[in-house]
Amino acid sequence: MKKVCLVLTDGFEELEAVGTFAILSRAGLTVDIFSLTQGDATGRFGLACTALKPFATLNGTDYDALVLPGGPQYSTLKKSEGVQALIKEFVEGGKVVAAICASPTILGHAGYLKGKKYTCFTAMNEDFGGHFTGEYATTDGNIITGQSAAATIDFGFAIVEKLLGKEKAEQVKKSIYYKK
Repeated sequence: MKKVCLVLTDGFEELEAVGTFAILSRAGLTVDIFSLTQGDATGRFGLACTALKPFATLNGTDYDALVLPGGPQYSTLKKSEGVQALIKEFVEGGKVVAAICASPTILGHAGYLKGKKYTCFTAMNEDFGGHFTGEYATTDGNIITGQSAAATIDFGFAIVEKLLGKEKAEQVKKSIYYKK
């Protein structure tokens, strides 16, 4: 069974976190949500997620993919030495790292988008040394990036396809009447 860790802190974008969680869970992936705070995290629009796992207990070797939702939380994630170390562990270990909206900029500033195709919230795109696609979701190797909250479903399906294959992604799309 493939496992995914999703990291939140206060200011996360609800649609990106909850929507991605739902798509991955529908596909049969185990998704554990970790909080940089004391077990709870409040989204940018006030949604409180409680009883989350403490980030300090996250062991990257237990997971196949790391998901970083965006929203104002991205600046806290970017400043976190623990999050930076976790991203490095996943990238260097050849595991999937998926970031959406503002969070791909964390990967860009750390140099992980050099020579890669990627997308992010358009207004936050800088010269990260790769190729900005402007698509809803872009996969290049083990890096998956999403453009914005509106791209959440495509982003989630890109992760499912990478971890479980195109057939499984199509099966889940059909189950929710996704017609794009």
